[in-house]
Amino acid sequence: MTPQAILEQYGPRESMEYDVMVIGAGPGGLATAIRIKQLAAEQGKDVSVVVLEKGSEPGAHILSGAVMDPRAITELFPNWKELGAPLNQPVTGDDILFLSETGSKRTPDWLVPVPFHNKGNYVISLGNVVRWLAQQAEGLGVEIFPGFAAAEVLYNDDGSVKGVATGNLGVGKDGEPTENFQLGMELHAKYTIFAEGARGHLGKQLIKKFKLDEGRDPASWSIGIKELWEIDPKKAKPGLVVHTAGWPMDNDTFGGGFLYHLEDNKVTLGLVVGLDYQNPYLSPFEEMQRWKTHPAIRQHLEGGKRLSYGARAINNGSPQCLPKTVFPGGALVGCDAGYMNAARIKGSHAAIKSGMLAAEAAFGAVTSGRQHDELSAYPEAFEKSWLNEELQSTRNFKPWFKKGFTIGSLMFGIEQWLLPKLGIKNPPWTLHRDTPDNARLLPASQCKKIDYPKPDGKLTFDRLSSVFVSNTNHEENQPAHLTLKDASVPVNVNLAKYAGPESRYCPAGVYEFVNDGSGDRLQINAQNCVHCKTCDIKDPTQNIVWVTPEGGGGPNYSGM
Repeated sequence: MTPQAILEQYGPRESMEYDVMVIGAGPGGLATAIRIKQLAAEQGKDVSVVVLEKGSEPGAHILSGAVMDPRAITELFPNWKELGAPLNQPVTGDDILFLSETGSKRTPDWLVPVPFHNKGNYVISLGNVVRWLAQQAEGLGVEIFPGFAAAEVLYNDDGSVKGVATGNLGVGKDGEPTENFQLGMELHAKYTIFAEGARGHLGKQLIKKFKLDEGRDPASWSIGIKELWEIDPKKAKPGLVVHTAGWPMDNDTFGGGFLYHLEDNKVTLGLVVGLDYQNPYLSPFEEMQRWKTHPAIRQHLEGGKRLSYGARAINNGSPQCLPKTVFPGGALVGCDAGYMNAARIKGSHAAIKSGMLAAEAAFGAVTSGRQHDELSAYPEAFEKSWLNEELQSTRNFKPWFKKGFTIGSLMFGIEQWLLPKLGIKNPPWTLHRDTPDNARLLPASQCKKIDYPKPDGKLTFDRLSSVFVSNTNHEENQPAHLTLKDASVPVNVNLAKYAGPESRYCPAGVYEFVNDGSGDRLQINAQNCVHCKTCDIKDPTQNIVWVTPEGGGGPNYSGM
């Protein structure tokens, strides 16, 4: 049965009404909810706020480096230290390394560009910070519904956003309701704030429906692949922040590594690879495993144990790419809107700040009796904010590196080291791009095949063992949430022309080409999916569409 047929047979859906609804219990969504409730308490108003979270709990799907700039969370909670926010480890040092295959050169401190200065920042687990934010939100009266996936945007007769419907539960692989079937619910709100993270499933639909990206450069993306390790206490350097450039990336591929020392002998590390790469044989997962074998990285990890693994698509946040963030009845915040400073490798402060700005606009609208119109006060406040100023100052970071590593490094140095010394905050020029990341792949016949070393199971690992430590789980008897517009395209186009890149760009082993004697076919192992959204972005034919699985499915990250 189609979802519409199920609704016709089992409907109507129950509904609930709120003043403001937030989709996604990440830093941006929770900051939105918290700020509304703070304003309501200050002004003696009663404003109802609900947050829907598709993960099993707030933080379950959160993945970030992460070094946090505390500026935004300090605005949200000036007394966050007294309240016990898990920002425990201040940054104690910055190492910027340029890697060759076997050697490394450290950038002298006096030459480090402004975005890489981390004094005053904290090495954190963003998942733990989000769990803490959720506790603060609930303490203020916010309702949080974990395990509820917002599957569909609902519209009023005038075209404005009315709210969302959650996905049905207990639908089998064949699309038929099982004995455990439960119809989804409708949640209606005067304003709905979408904070789903990068490449949000519903945010993507809203951008298209309301043409929010009209006149903007194509969005720019990367994939971040991360591991959490417990290391030899003798090697622990709490607060040390290491960033690398160069190997294993070639000069034409954007990418870099990070390694951060947390408290309690923990190290969080990973590799970021731009999804505009051209060689279809490139595998971001294998590149990350290979990166760990470099002496400069290996020295931190030997004798340690890997605890967890995850991957997530990342916005590159150039203002030239950012969509309009408001539409009738709602708004986009955080990475759903693209607010990420790729030059600083930071997005959590941007998510919190944008959520606060949207909250103030929504609170003002609700308490003045408005509903379902555009929250124009939100983008107006953003234009005047320190966040906009920060993003403008680094707007050319990713576009420069599209011209190659050498030119990118030189121009990034000029814009972020030389110009600030001359008192110039913003570069006097703006670069643009016109090619989306999925259109950058070259035919396999024009590229060199990459042979990656086999994992040793101690320092380097395969995909399936990695997915295992991400605690990923999906109810197996449900419709696949990785869908194809045309089932013939993977073999006839992607395999034939690009050597099947989906089997390599996916960091979880979801896609594999198999031949059972009757020809090649694409097998989709949806139960492995860590919800990184890379396939939805990088598929050269844009034939793969990521949709929400049952609520509560996906990874259950711990300490990430």
